[in-house]
Amino acid sequence: MTPSASPARYALTGRLLSHGTEITDGIVAVDGNRIAFAGNATEFAFLEEAESFELLTTPEGTIITPGLIDLHCHGAVGGDFPSGDAQAIGKAIDFLHRAGTTTLLASLVTADRDDMLTSARVLAEFAERGDIAGIHAEGPYLSDVRCGAQDPAFLSDPEPAFVDALIEAAAGQLRTMTYAPERQGSDALLEQLVSQGVVPSLGHTDADATAVTSSLELAREELGSAGVDGFTERPTVTHLFNGMPSLHHRSPGPVAACLELAAADKIIVELIADGVHLDPVTVRTVFNLVGADSIALVTDSMAAAGLVDGDYALGPAQVTVANGEARLASNGSLAGGTATMLDVLRSTVAGGVPLSEALTSATKVPAEVLGLVDEAGQLHQGFVADLLLLDENLNLMQVIRNGETIYEVSV
Repeated sequence: MTPSASPARYALTGRLLSHGTEITDGIVAVDGNRIAFAGNATEFAFLEEAESFELLTTPEGTIITPGLIDLHCHGAVGGDFPSGDAQAIGKAIDFLHRAGTTTLLASLVTADRDDMLTSARVLAEFAERGDIAGIHAEGPYLSDVRCGAQDPAFLSDPEPAFVDALIEAAAGQLRTMTYAPERQGSDALLEQLVSQGVVPSLGHTDADATAVTSSLELAREELGSAGVDGFTERPTVTHLFNGMPSLHHRSPGPVAACLELAAADKIIVELIADGVHLDPVTVRTVFNLVGADSIALVTDSMAAAGLVDGDYALGPAQVTVANGEARLASNGSLAGGTATMLDVLRSTVAGGVPLSEALTSATKVPAEVLGLVDEAGQLHQGFVADLLLLDENLNLMQVIRNGETIYEVSV
């Protein structure tokens, strides 16, 4: 199936799935690093330039999807994005690309301020080369009582000077930041972030439903008035359910507020649908309540992703992985995930969510958050040629990134 032409100009046959659209007898044509055509094979045959593409026939049952997009990822195969170790980071990014996550944000964790700045500078170089789509800062302005794997010693109320320093260190590549609305100064933080092109992501919070709603509405107003082309108008919620109090009928808390706003298409909620952080029934219920277009599937993966059980690092924290579950060595709290985005997609589908909906939440929705809704996340003419070829069981057959095959199963 690997294209022989260079620069690539080829067409792949298969069942196309993209943002709720399915074309059984489909073709995706690639010219260089862009999609030149995505649609029905009969329509393609009538194009004047059809014969100029090398036609590659895939095995029967092959599914072609957009490359997956992860908004929340701390590393893989021993590489810890917050570590600042460029060699290990590069290895992790390469693994994730080859595993089907063709676009990703590299996530920092709360740490010593100088260490966060150093890590941001290293990751900015990967972003400027196009290896990652930018940086996500998970903290440091989070709740002390809902910090999860974040080190409480480094948590604080928002510090405008440090936010500016982090944005500068990231060379304009900081894309999202997780914050807790109960922190003093959080409203001013929202204005500061949005003015610099950073999407606020509420999370790791112990705030009540009223405070959460108020903060997310304010974030939405700030995003809506930003006036930047391609900038999302919907704030996000960092891993809904995790890092916040459970939903209770007499104390609805953040979960109820976020579900209500997501159902109204006002926000986007992250779900770590790996079978560990959330029960599959919970995942399916959220899809049924708010719809795929308000959900971004994420991994929250850390350095153990792609490796066996053992001891690993997540920023300054030590993590032990047993049976695929990553937990802090100090207190047993969940500390990131070990699944890839394709694993999360499979788990979501296995839990009863239709593949077309799960795929939307793993491609088109995160593309919106990144301001790439007209660039990535769908099979569409002019979009970047990031493609996955899957078999009927969603096993990975081939990964194409920027029009080039970077992984292919040997036949």
